[in-house]
Amino acid sequence: MQFDNNEPIYLQIADHLCHLIIAGHYGDGDRIPSVRDLAIELEVNPNTVVRSYAHLLEQGVVENQRGIGYFAAKDASETIKTLKRDSFYKEELPALVKTMRALDITVQELVESIGAYHETV
Repeated sequence: MQFDNNEPIYLQIADHLCHLIIAGHYGDGDRIPSVRDLAIELEVNPNTVVRSYAHLLEQGVVENQRGIGYFAAKDASETIKTLKRDSFYKEELPALVKTMRALDITVQELVESIGAYHETV
């Protein structure tokens, strides 16, 4: 995993785990790597992974079963999608609209471009 210097590593790790859950690598209720195993795999300090897991616990994405380990929450996929949608509407969409206005791109042009792009993916 390559880390971006512009975002805290613990958030990047949390986002990586969210991506793995949405992609089906870990299903709802599945065990996720231990703090130690993930720290070794990503070559980071275990405290960084602990911070990532604490963040995901707060968001309801993972659960900690004392003495057993961390697991994807029963509704982790839907929780992640809801959080990502909220983030998109609060952060990315306003930036997109601002850019569209600056470049005189209409909503119709954007819709057509998205449709064309969607067909190629």
